[in-house]
Amino acid sequence: MGVFVSIRGWLECDEQQLAAARQVIADHSDGHYSGGWGFPDHHFNWTYYVFYGGDVRESAVNWFLDQLRSIAALPASDEDGDRVLGLFVVSSEVAPQVEWQVRGGSVISRPTDDRLAYLAE
Repeated sequence: MGVFVSIRGWLECDEQQLAAARQVIADHSDGHYSGGWGFPDHHFNWTYYVFYGGDVRESAVNWFLDQLRSIAALPASDEDGDRVLGLFVVSSEVAPQVEWQVRGGSVISRPTDDRLAYLAE
């Protein structure tokens, strides 16, 4: 059957970064796991959010990470210099749970702490 990996989390961005993130996602569309991306139906206030939730085959993890790295690398679009931010929790039956922190233009992988252990049960 293969190994599946649960990926769930969100990104925070501005309107211009959202448009660019949508393009990155569209450029990586696979017609299957791409369906895990979600966008709020109605925007309010100033921060835009993008969500992902899905169980993907282990072989698709790099496909997802490529997208996430491309989105993380998006430049700031205003004078505040705010980059895309986010957090994803990644669980597998064969590997320790990790979090992917999207910040500073990159994706940083680190083990989750005990507070998130329940997500791997």
